[in-house]
Amino acid sequence: MGERRTMLSTLLACCVAVVATVPRLLWPRAADHAFLAALESAPLPKARATVALTALVQAEMSAPTAIVAEGARTLRSTPLTMSTFLVRHPSATFLVDPAICAGVHERVLPELPFPVPLLVAPDQPVRGLSEVLAAHELTGADIDFVLPTHLHWDHVAGLYELPGWVPIRVPGVEYQWAMGGSQAPLGVARGPLRGRVFDLYDLDGPPVLTFTRSHDLFGDGSVVLVDLAGHTPGSIGVLLAVDDGSRVLLAGDAVWSTLQVELLREKAPLPGDLLDDDRDAAFETLHRLHALPADIELIPGHDRAAVTARAPR
Repeated sequence: MGERRTMLSTLLACCVAVVATVPRLLWPRAADHAFLAALESAPLPKARATVALTALVQAEMSAPTAIVAEGARTLRSTPLTMSTFLVRHPSATFLVDPAICAGVHERVLPELPFPVPLLVAPDQPVRGLSEVLAAHELTGADIDFVLPTHLHWDHVAGLYELPGWVPIRVPGVEYQWAMGGSQAPLGVARGPLRGRVFDLYDLDGPPVLTFTRSHDLFGDGSVVLVDLAGHTPGSIGVLLAVDDGSRVLLAGDAVWSTLQVELLREKAPLPGDLLDDDRDAAFETLHRLHALPADIELIPGHDRAAVTARAPR
């Protein structure tokens, strides 16, 4: 009975989002130029170490560009990807967003209420986490911890292919949101998360760039976590000092595409009203990303062009 009620409420929410989407394709939400003008950029912490960064592409899909960035006047689709990011720090090897497991369509997507799997399923074939790690002569035992940008299913499903002792480092507020209630929030599949070791942290550090809170993961400025709340309550960005001299911000699902940042456009109500926990906070975060210095390389977690630029050639 509970599953039926959840399915019906999800179907209703989808219908409401479809109705809301139509006018927003013509009249998108206007940028808040006063908020943008008031933003200040705090200094970056000095990096006393660097990391190696490799994007591991696991699956592909696409979505209408007018849905990804509402109001975009085009009939084209935007290529998207589902990927994990391998980061090698001098003292640890870890994954940002252990995204996809083999057989994800059968193992994980059935946890999500209908019709969500129809909206979010990646194209076949997919490459499981073990497969993409093996291409770099690694196994799950070589991973010291994982660092999800948030706990939606497509950023943690690869946990099924990692040893149970590999800790999940995540903000306490994100853990409580995803795991604390009797029913998982829409977009969360608890299967990959059950029985795992969680290492909770807070964003207890000072402002960095346009973001109000931060957490220096190693204390050396090489991996700085910043507040990107909105898509989920504890969404973070991972700001890396990369060994090629660049500064890279892995932004998770704060935005799906750099086009959103360029145009200052949020996702359309379908899917935004379904998958963003706080649309106003997510829109504010979008403004903070728009105001970043030009030398910060922004990589939204699903932006195929931005992700593959960091993939092996």
